[in-house]
Amino acid sequence: MPACLKTILVRTGIAMAENAVCSAVKSGGMAAQIRRQRWSDLGVHNYIKIFIIGGLFCYLYHNEIRNILYKWCTDSSWSHGFLIPLFSLYFINQRKDEILNLDTKPNYLGLIFLICGIIFYPLNEVHFRLGYLQPLGMIGTLGAIILFLGGWPLVRYVWLPIVFLIFAVPLPDRYYVSLTMPLRIFSAKAAVIFLGLVNDLEATANGVVIDVIYKGHKFEPPLNVAEACSGMRLLMAFLALGVAMAYLHYRPLWQRIILLASTMPIAILCNIIRVTISGFIYVLISPKYAEGIYHDMLGLLMLPLAFGIYGFIAWFMSSLFVSETEVVAEDIIFRRDKA
Repeated sequence: MPACLKTILVRTGIAMAENAVCSAVKSGGMAAQIRRQRWSDLGVHNYIKIFIIGGLFCYLYHNEIRNILYKWCTDSSWSHGFLIPLFSLYFINQRKDEILNLDTKPNYLGLIFLICGIIFYPLNEVHFRLGYLQPLGMIGTLGAIILFLGGWPLVRYVWLPIVFLIFAVPLPDRYYVSLTMPLRIFSAKAAVIFLGLVNDLEATANGVVIDVIYKGHKFEPPLNVAEACSGMRLLMAFLALGVAMAYLHYRPLWQRIILLASTMPIAILCNIIRVTISGFIYVLISPKYAEGIYHDMLGLLMLPLAFGIYGFIAWFMSSLFVSETEVVAEDIIFRRDKA
């Protein structure tokens, strides 16, 4: 074979090899650039891991999970607890693109926290006996699992959904009563002020009991601001939803803090309105319309009222404070020169 032909064949083979390598590199680069877009893209093996770890977690904390579910079903003050895990899942789904394409790796600090959480659970059950720490420890253990398996990059996107679960944990009865009692007394005193505006109506507050005298007739039994009227139920539910709305709505951090801080006075205000309206119904219409199902329906109406006030505050801040980027964008004038 002539030397020149050999040279041509060798050069052709090298060129073909180079083209094959470049094609392989390009195809590998394209494969690396493919982004996961759906939860199903995680693969069966990842879901098997999640199922196994989730099963072990539920087995370890089955008593706490059962107690929380029982409280949600039997105590109307904590019935909003069913919505909290759904909101947490929704938060996670909002960051789906970032979470699915994270370069995760185990963080062994999470393993240390996980071991501490597992050891603390039976230790607290036998020795410390602080019941409220059991469900909080369960949430902490869940966070430790996330840190151990996914590292800090994953924790960055899921820390709020995990912390948000605290709103689903019922407070111990002694703490709940100690918090509701001042709210009930405050609502009774505020309601007395508004009831006193009616002619021939005298109202005095004795703790959580409102004594009413209308046109010389003393109402018996007196109006009692029950535990359900403390506003604690509305406060806990509205605070949880306020955190969710502040997280989901894009706005400056200081506005989110103001919105979050406004949830407590809004809930207290709505509860005062509820107690006052109940007092007017009790005196001017009939006592039977101030209790039972009518009383519960009035309480439900306070939630849209609270959201209305919350929405007004959000709208007011958005209208009052305009970001510099919006101002600059409005000042830009496009000119077209004539030919």
